[in-house]
Amino acid sequence: HKCFDCGQHFHGAVQIALGWACWKIYLGRPDTDEQRTMALTALGGSLMRSRPEEALPVLHAQLVLLRRYWSHHEESILTAQSNVAIGLDDVGRFDEALVLKRAVFARRVATLGASHNTTI
Repeated sequence: HKCFDCGQHFHGAVQIALGWACWKIYLGRPDTDEQRTMALTALGGSLMRSRPEEALPVLHAQLVLLRRYWSHHEESILTAQSNVAIGLDDVGRFDEALVLKRAVFARRVATLGASHNTTI
């Protein structure tokens, strides 16, 4: 996301503040609300860059919600799993991250094929 005035991408404390603000706006909505899920995605993404230990529970919560309410959106679930794996890597939990990355890769090969751009 970019600043409308200068075109610069948000980063650091501003990006985190915007992620929290977005989450706070939609927090009261039902778990099945798509905007709420997107707000959780925004929060997790903003925290991943500079606060991975705080991002990991948010990323995991997003994955749980996707599995529970949008289980038919397999690509979204695979993306969320990949984000959790990145978060695990970022906090030094390499073995857990590797297991999850392998599972995502295997599922993408099965659904998209080995040569698909997302699989590679």
